[in-house]
Amino acid sequence: MLAWSSDWETVQRVVSFDALCRASSDRGHGGFLRGVTDPPEEPAAESLRRMDSMESKSLTTARRMRALEPSATLAMAARASAMTAAGIDVIDLSVGEPDFPTPLHICRAAEEAIRAGKTKYTPAAGIPQLKKAVADDYGRRTGLTITPAQVVVSNGAKHALHNVFTAVLDEGDEVIVPTPYWVSYAELIKLTGAKPILLETRIEDDFKLHPEALRAALTPRTRMLLLCSPSNPTGVVYTAAELGALADVAIERDLAVVADEIYDQLVYDGRPSVSFPTLRPGLADRTVVVAGVSKTYSMTGWRIGWSIAPEPLSKAIANLQSQETSNPCSISQHAAIAALTGPQDCVGEMLRAFEQRRDLVAKRLRAMPGVQIPEIGGAFYAFFDIREPLKRMATRGIGTSVPWCETLLEKHHVALVAGSAFGAEGFVRMSFAASEEKLAAGLDRIAAFLDNG
Repeated sequence: MLAWSSDWETVQRVVSFDALCRASSDRGHGGFLRGVTDPPEEPAAESLRRMDSMESKSLTTARRMRALEPSATLAMAARASAMTAAGIDVIDLSVGEPDFPTPLHICRAAEEAIRAGKTKYTPAAGIPQLKKAVADDYGRRTGLTITPAQVVVSNGAKHALHNVFTAVLDEGDEVIVPTPYWVSYAELIKLTGAKPILLETRIEDDFKLHPEALRAALTPRTRMLLLCSPSNPTGVVYTAAELGALADVAIERDLAVVADEIYDQLVYDGRPSVSFPTLRPGLADRTVVVAGVSKTYSMTGWRIGWSIAPEPLSKAIANLQSQETSNPCSISQHAAIAALTGPQDCVGEMLRAFEQRRDLVAKRLRAMPGVQIPEIGGAFYAFFDIREPLKRMATRGIGTSVPWCETLLEKHHVALVAGSAFGAEGFVRMSFAASEEKLAAGLDRIAAFLDNG
């Protein structure tokens, strides 16, 4: 166990006191304890014990929830935020969120939509204008013709992934997920009753899945392959040839494919952005592309993502969404239209800034003893190898990526995310969606930690 600093203990006391106050307030409003009145002098901790003992067993969680892991990225961000609120100078490089404001023309479109009264329910799968804008934009950039009927607009790309998994997977199906993988993939798959098959890749191969490894992992239960390029968490970008080799296996073995292309416009060094269903004739009939406006246009909080799929599947996804959430935010949909159809120079400006930050981060990390990183071709993450430093720190109880990140946060006040959350122990993810000043300061602190612990 780590011995937390006095600053961190202060944060814990504040959070604990707040939780006790909320529990005490809830008790006064009934809930599980309707009709029960506690003496005013009863300590808060004793009140919580009484609540636990009297909780209705009818509301115990389902088995599927007991296996569900919380988002490690959001958990680390919450801890960093709590420390900042307590007055600690924390450099938070944990969350994948552009630090740029949403471009002004997009915000103005939202304001105009509000003034025009666009505040009512919309069709569950999104307004026709936005579905057409998505179809036109995707077709223009990839050369693959799709129709608005193939598009379902959702409450962010994470929701789109949930929709696809729920609509396609049956209990017992297996989904090949190359590791390292985005933290939510495995949990969303497990919620359907299907099983994520976490297929390890190596930093020596830039964390890319090879077709031979894919073939070897297939079983009669394998239903789907999940790919992300550019990758979260590694920043790795597959070439067209590399994706084509995986596409051949998918066709040969009749696999469905989900291509998470949320970072498809954040690709560096003049590399082409390759969309998976464009690689082989007929591949679009077995592929679902998931994307959105969050990363490309710095619109993470607007919550607009989408799926592009064969029309019968899109109809099923729309039916599912109509029962679960109804439509995405009406105002955000109009903002997304402006993002896709308006000026695109804002995308180029952000891309150039991210590329400069990538160069800074890659150079600094490669200069640190024992640290390795793959080639960062896109997105805004550095996924670096700390296995050598961990060997040196093992005698101090820092033998895995979780205590390494916790100690870095506690002692040097930099928030990163442990590689174990992404299925790759011995690695750490750093977001470079922050100013160069913050990145330089954060890298200084990381270097000091590696040098002195």
